[in-house]
Amino acid sequence: MVDFEKLRKKSIELAKKTIRESISEDNFIINSINNIDELTKVANVLTKRLRDWYSLYLPEFSKKISDNEAFVKLIVSRKRKELMQEMNIKESMGTELSAKDLKPIMEIALRINSLYKLKENLKEYLEQVMNSYCKNLSTITGALLGAKLLEQAGSLKKLAMMPSSTVQLLGAEKALFRHLKTGARPPKHGTILQHPLVSSAKKTNRGRYSRVLADKITIAVKTDYFKGKFIGDKLKTELEERLK
Repeated sequence: MVDFEKLRKKSIELAKKTIRESISEDNFIINSINNIDELTKVANVLTKRLRDWYSLYLPEFSKKISDNEAFVKLIVSRKRKELMQEMNIKESMGTELSAKDLKPIMEIALRINSLYKLKENLKEYLEQVMNSYCKNLSTITGALLGAKLLEQAGSLKKLAMMPSSTVQLLGAEKALFRHLKTGARPPKHGTILQHPLVSSAKKTNRGRYSRVLADKITIAVKTDYFKGKFIGDKLKTELEERLK
């Protein structure tokens, strides 16, 4: 007679083992890049609010520093007079704030600065994982862009099985569906537009550059997934020469 209780326990054990063994570097990379993106969004929103508040104190400084991270780092490390001297601001339209009113502004700035530090730590971790798991891809795209492509594909295996035309359009799904539904112009690139060689190209050349880049990414990913030799430097050189 079948002992259903033992069968149930064995099934649970097998399911737990399968889940444990399914965890891989893909999961670490996907969670890392998602958290980096979320930290960027949160820090940017908070910095926008901080700029509005700090402009009551020193509005000229906020206008001179457009980079959010640099803005936060400077106000947590410099006093008002030091910033005015460095930025050559002789007289400010802002008002002098009491220690009581300045304290919450600086506390928020310190918290935002800690978010930027956390983001940098995650980037360093991501680079380490990418270089050990898919070094060819990371060499061509950089850790961040490579991780975004892997996250959008779902895993290194899925990315390796994609044709270069699909890799080229990862991240442009909405535009592609709009083209299929309404007949609008089809997208020429997706996330790989963030690659410096593509983003710095003339608008008329970006589609062709994206196609060439996607071809090299496809080769790199397949080599990484099937545990081939390191050819990232060779592919990167070929890519740069091809796009000259």
